[in-house]
Amino acid sequence: MSYDLAVREGDRPTDDKTAGQVFSDLYDRYIDSEVEEPPSERIAAYVAVLLERWCDGTEDEEDTSPWSTGPLIGEASGPLIYFPLRWSMAEEASAYAATVAESMGLVCFDVQQNGLRP
Repeated sequence: MSYDLAVREGDRPTDDKTAGQVFSDLYDRYIDSEVEEPPSERIAAYVAVLLERWCDGTEDEEDTSPWSTGPLIGEASGPLIYFPLRWSMAEEASAYAATVAESMGLVCFDVQQNGLRP
């Protein structure tokens, strides 16, 4: 079981309902599409900051990474990254990921809570 987050570029919606609609539209366009786009520079920079704290899932020999898949950058497309976290580390890692997103001017959407973070 995993805990999923989505982080994207763009303006922060005023409410969770709008955030969910924007997430759904971007997911359909960038993640659930047969056309692969490289991650934007801002999303790539966001992933790099996350990987400064925890190693990529592909390099996790000591089983300390919260990422359920790897490489983490492989979960990004265009202005969006949709990534799963290990359930056992979801609380700490999702809080950190949301804080980093906010500090970088990105929008974090919590798929489980169907709402914006923080």
